[in-house]
Amino acid sequence: MRLRNVKGSRELIAENKYVIEETEMKGKWHEIFGNKNPIHIEIGMGKGKFITELAKRNPQINYIGIEKYSSVLVRAIEKREKEEDMQNLYFIRMDAEYLENVFDKGEVAYIYLNFSDPWPKDRHAKRRLTSEQFLSRYKNILSDGGGVTFKTDNTALFDFSLEEADKAGWKKVNVTRDLHNSEFAEGNVMTEYETKFSEMGNPIYRMVIKPQ
Repeated sequence: MRLRNVKGSRELIAENKYVIEETEMKGKWHEIFGNKNPIHIEIGMGKGKFITELAKRNPQINYIGIEKYSSVLVRAIEKREKEEDMQNLYFIRMDAEYLENVFDKGEVAYIYLNFSDPWPKDRHAKRRLTSEQFLSRYKNILSDGGGVTFKTDNTALFDFSLEEADKAGWKKVNVTRDLHNSEFAEGNVMTEYETKFSEMGNPIYRMVIKPQ
């Protein structure tokens, strides 16, 4: 569910120091962070709870949150501005379709996809962030050893994602259909949606995959 339009959100984003103009930085993202630490990105970060918590826990990793909706991104900015001492988190407002225009080959060490839009109609399958088309884009920007973690509560989307990973020739590192009651629960950082769906009693599905 998308947030209602926030008046002035585009202007706020354009002026904010934590939002980077993506077209200028391909191959040069380490200049923003001032170091050569690995870069992890979250695509469709929503209101930013997940990636902000990751950045706080892991100062040795650089994080970039990607969100295409201005009215959602402003909520992530609000969280970011409360962490002034944190130097390892920036945002981009963009559509993930253009990732290869923004990141160079091997520039990203890891990708997180959390509760992505399921695009339920068959004709929109290519828009799903775990489609074979998107997996190809990820492969082109991931460094050696990099991978993708995907979480959802949507059974149909999860089944589709597993099939697409097989079609694309990706290795399944681990898969669970009940994350919170699995061996992988320890250290799991929850998103806003994850908290909401868990409280409703929905199992959380997760897969970790890597290109081969």
